[in-house]
Amino acid sequence: MSSQWIFLGDQFVKKEDAVVSVYDHGFLYGDGVFEGIRVYNGNIFKLDEHLNRLYDSAQSIMLRVPYTKEELQQIIVDTVRKNNLDSAYIRVVVSRGPGNLGLDPRHCSNPRLIVIAEQLALYPKELYERGIRVASVPSRRNRPDVLSPQIKSLNYLNNILVKMEANLTGVDEALMLNDQGYVTEGSADNIFIIKNGTIYTPPVYLGALEGITRNAIIDLAKANGYEIKESPFTRHDVYIADEVFLTGTAVEVIAVIDVDGRKIANGKPGPITNHLLEDFRRIVTIDGVQCYPTSSNSAVV
Repeated sequence: MSSQWIFLGDQFVKKEDAVVSVYDHGFLYGDGVFEGIRVYNGNIFKLDEHLNRLYDSAQSIMLRVPYTKEELQQIIVDTVRKNNLDSAYIRVVVSRGPGNLGLDPRHCSNPRLIVIAEQLALYPKELYERGIRVASVPSRRNRPDVLSPQIKSLNYLNNILVKMEANLTGVDEALMLNDQGYVTEGSADNIFIIKNGTIYTPPVYLGALEGITRNAIIDLAKANGYEIKESPFTRHDVYIADEVFLTGTAVEVIAVIDVDGRKIANGKPGPITNHLLEDFRRIVTIDGVQCYPTSSNSAVV
């Protein structure tokens, strides 16, 4: 079995040799940013959008990404190629880098880039056919005026806590509310509800991440003639919805059939959800950057 290669700093190293300093502020304080990206049939889906969000997150926390967007794009493509991957998950991390034990980031002069690409553990097909159960949890979403959800930082403790609470409840995913009681998102997904043919999703100002898959689904919904609104809603609106689904890089588009013990409609994935999932899976191999230009896909590096 061949070694897995990881881009670390300025070179490729084997997985077992990929180490960072214990003084790295990404490790000590969660001081850094990241992106999770999917590869479908050699196509890195929405790579430009992911890189734009990464650099926006870095700009917001005054973190210098040690490569230009064009250089980083090539590093990501090279990482996929070096690991001979066709369908994969990519994790791009930029940490503040090594410093001292103090908080002051001025002591960290060398931001560190890490790019990991590995075989994707796909969700089982039956999960998409059956749908998942979700529960609202006690931990609330960070207030956006304290820490913007648009910063995809290495400090993911808020999300981890709600995922733990979902696990303790025995459901597949959590439903996070903000401090006003409005629905924001899942632990790692955006949420949509459908009522009387109209699709609703929380606006990002409530505390939801402006997800790449979320935006792709909004575009697909509009292209298919569905009415879609970014509007606040509560758990009550979720309970009485005709359909509920989650979106995210890992989960793609997945139906929710039960929320807090309330069966959603007939307890099965709905027609609009299935339609959007079908359309989403159609675009993921063509909308992005192609790692292997000689393949049947037409996207170019």
